[in-house]
Amino acid sequence: MKTITVVIASLIAFSGIGHAADVTAPVKEIMEATRSNWADNNSDWTDIFDASRLDRLYSRDFVAKYQAAAQFPAVDDDGISPFDYDVIVNGQDACPLEDLAMAAAPAVNGTTEVTVRFRKSACTDAPDAKDTTTVRFEVIEEAGQPVIDDIVTENIETQAHDSLKATMALIAKGQ
Repeated sequence: MKTITVVIASLIAFSGIGHAADVTAPVKEIMEATRSNWADNNSDWTDIFDASRLDRLYSRDFVAKYQAAAQFPAVDDDGISPFDYDVIVNGQDACPLEDLAMAAAPAVNGTTEVTVRFRKSACTDAPDAKDTTTVRFEVIEEAGQPVIDDIVTENIETQAHDSLKATMALIAKGQ
C-alpha cells in the first residue's frame, strides 16, 4: 500500500498537477497596476513595462518586440515608452476601473487566453460610459512560469482586435 501511495505521489509530481502555476498571476499584477494608475488616489504612475516586470511577466518574444519599439519613444520628453497611451485601457484618459472581471480559458496549443473586462469611463457623461472594455492576454509558459506573450484589445471603432506585439513591430519599423 505504501508503494502505491509513493508511485501515485510521484506521478502527480512529474505530471505537474501538484505544482501548476497560476496562469492568471502575471495578468493580475498588470491589472492591479492599471487599476491603481486610474484610481482616484494620487499615487505615482506604475509602469507596466518597467525592467523588473519585463523580466518576470512577459515572454522573451514580447520583450524583444518591446525593446525594439522602445527605440522610438512616443513622447520626446519621456524618452522611454513607445506608447503615448495606456495600452490596457486603450486610451489616454480613463476613470477608476469598475466591474473588473477576469476569466481564463483552457489552454489551446500552449496558450491560455485570459480575458479581462472592465468599465473605464463610468465617471463621465459620455454616451459610451457604460460600455465594457475587453482585453485579452495571451499567456504562455517559459522556464516553468506563466508569462504574457501578447495583449489584444478591441478597437471600438473598427471592431477589430489589435495585437500589441503587432503594434510594437510596426513602431519598430518606424510606422
